[in-house]
Amino acid sequence: MSNFVAFALPILQGKEADWKKWHDELRTSRYDDFVDSRKKMNIHERTFLQHTPMGDMVIVTLEGDDPQGAFAKLASNQDEFTKWFIANVKNLHGVDLSQPMPGPAPEMIIDSNPSVLAS
Repeated sequence: MSNFVAFALPILQGKEADWKKWHDELRTSRYDDFVDSRKKMNIHERTFLQHTPMGDMVIVTLEGDDPQGAFAKLASNQDEFTKWFIANVKNLHGVDLSQPMPGPAPEMIIDSNPSVLAS
């Protein structure tokens, strides 16, 4: 069975163009590195851009055997791609992925598939 977690991160005010440039690079010249990184962590990551009246947000979903554990794996990786990724998340979202995430993990509060909540 696969587990799933989702979280949202704001794009820091004034960083929208930098974020777009970073994600353009992530989807092109760095895409193979991104895919390899997530395979090593045994997760499937999806990222959504959400424009809101309060500013742009990024919604990230992680799916796999241990998506919460992927954060610890990411923090412990010292390869060039991971360092680049963590630095950009910190610069563009204000979150340091090399440290434990602040606060409790996101909590799923409703799911249209009752069998998911029962497991």
